[in-house]
Amino acid sequence: MAKINTSRRGLTTVFEVTGSVLAMAYALLIASNTGAELLGFALLLLSAGLFAAWAMIDRRWTFLLLQGFYATSAIIGLIRWA
Repeated sequence: MAKINTSRRGLTTVFEVTGSVLAMAYALLIASNTGAELLGFALLLLSAGLFAAWAMIDRRWTFLLLQGFYATSAIIGLIRWA
């Protein structure tokens, strides 16, 4: 059982760290106003997906709901800037 918890913790750490880095990259791209909105919203969507996976594994249901909001915002942004 400890092995499962260790591997699950490692996976959630990867999701958490990668999702955080992508969210920061999204914020910088949008704030830079350099015309990279499509890339920024794609990064936001990917980040929301990684955070959602982390939330499901750790059973953080409120955080999962928040990622649904971010994913929806990213999809709206992708449609808007396409």
